[in-house]
Amino acid sequence: MTFKTLTAAAALATFATGALADNSDTVQVFYDLLSNPGSKEQAAAFQDVTSEDWVSIGDYSGKSKSRDAFLGQMGGFAKLMPDLKWNVEAMHEAGDVVTVRSRATGTPVAPFFGVDGEGRSFDILTIDIHELEGGKIVRTYHVEDWAGGLQQLSGK
Repeated sequence: MTFKTLTAAAALATFATGALADNSDTVQVFYDLLSNPGSKEQAAAFQDVTSEDWVSIGDYSGKSKSRDAFLGQMGGFAKLMPDLKWNVEAMHEAGDVVTVRSRATGTPVAPFFGVDGEGRSFDILTIDIHELEGGKIVRTYHVEDWAGGLQQLSGK
């Protein structure tokens, strides 16, 4: 291998690693907000890494949630589940798409989706697909095992 080829390969590897790290860091801000849903600093950081027209898509109804609506929901989650944590267990990148497997845990202090958990906690699997454009998250598809979480909260 020539010095020129080796240098080009090293530069390419550095560029590719840097690009991936930027997407990982950007997407991690989303989970920092989920684990600190009442934090104004985390909400501002979330706004910095998402586009103004970012959408959350989480069901088959065709409806999506805007960034402002999502931030409003996070404020409600902060009051309902003060111990909410959203831990990233794996993050996979393919260009400007980042797929995340995570685990959400929490203990609601009031009825959650109509279930009075009587101080019980939930621990659920979540999968998210984040699409980025120009270094910002523009769309997030997500699936959470809320059925399993509600079953845990109901004690069944």
